[in-house]
Amino acid sequence: MGDPLRRIEIDIRGFGKAIADLDDRNPRTAEAVWDALPIEGRAMLWGDEVYFETPVECEDENTSPSATAGDISYWRPGRAICIFFGRTQPYSPVNHIGRISEGLEIFAAVEEGAEIVLRRAQKHM
Repeated sequence: MGDPLRRIEIDIRGFGKAIADLDDRNPRTAEAVWDALPIEGRAMLWGDEVYFETPVECEDENTSPSATAGDISYWRPGRAICIFFGRTQPYSPVNHIGRISEGLEIFAAVEEGAEIVLRRAQKHM
């Protein structure tokens, strides 16, 4: 990806904000998500995972059957962004696209249906 640091803000209305950095584990998928920002959705829960449907359509890239707390991933069957905040593993393989760098703790309190907005984080000078 051209920009060495692609930082996104994840705003979960009523619950707080988190910061994540996109990485190069699945560069085509990360690029597609970056280009689609801002993205809005409604939280769905599955174990220690918050996920939401997006308009982004990507193919499987370097899929992984596992995740660690803090991973942000794209799940192709549901066209969803998945944020893993605990021990839950993906339902099926995902394209990892980044990691939460600040605010991971807010995801444990998120409720089904909460509004989520992903946007490019403001660059700090």
